[in-house]
Amino acid sequence: MKKVLIITGGSSGIGFATAKLFQENGFSIINLSRSSINLDKALHFEVDLSSPEWNVSLESNFKQILQSSDKICLVHNASKMQSDNVESIDEHSLREVLEVNLVGPTKLNKIIIPYMKKGSSILYVGSTLSEKAVPQMSSYVMSKHAMIGLMRSTCQDLFGRFIHTACICPGATETEMLVEYVQGNQDALNAMASTLSENRLITSNEIAEALFFCANNSVINGSVIHANLGIQSS
Repeated sequence: MKKVLIITGGSSGIGFATAKLFQENGFSIINLSRSSINLDKALHFEVDLSSPEWNVSLESNFKQILQSSDKICLVHNASKMQSDNVESIDEHSLREVLEVNLVGPTKLNKIIIPYMKKGSSILYVGSTLSEKAVPQMSSYVMSKHAMIGLMRSTCQDLFGRFIHTACICPGATETEMLVEYVQGNQDALNAMASTLSENRLITSNEIAEALFFCANNSVINGSVIHANLGIQSS
């Protein structure tokens, strides 16, 4: 059986851990990101999801690769996060966030779904902020809330086609994106860890395991999965 993982943002963090785990379990890897993926035999397409025209050159490439695939797992992992609020948010920056976090997955679904056979899956990497909000993260919060809506629409629109979907919502995960967001402030990272039940940040490998489980269990369909160690109520 030819199994293929297509992942966005697979060059680092959760994306790289996921690509590595799937490859170890017999999947061929296709990565879409701005940076290349350091994984033997992985196929890389340099893509900037914030650019509205990124998909134009890819459709013909995917046709050649995917038409012989038996099982495809599509993981929407790439994400853009920035500090902003409802009063000061810049329209151009908002569009960039929505292009990466919402429009990009929608475009990629349209390209890949026609090649998906029974047992394939579409997985979205959301966030704890897919279901709540914190100050100064307006664009990220709205895009991740919308991602759950996209996942649920995916489930309904593909009903009966044996393609399952889920949105995995990690808590504070120790990734390059998170460290960059807090500008390397260890106190800020420690504060995030203190809200989780084991007083530590989640690892990328743990989220990769959750994604792999969802990919291989079709009973998880239309589901929001909280992969957050348990968060202390405020």
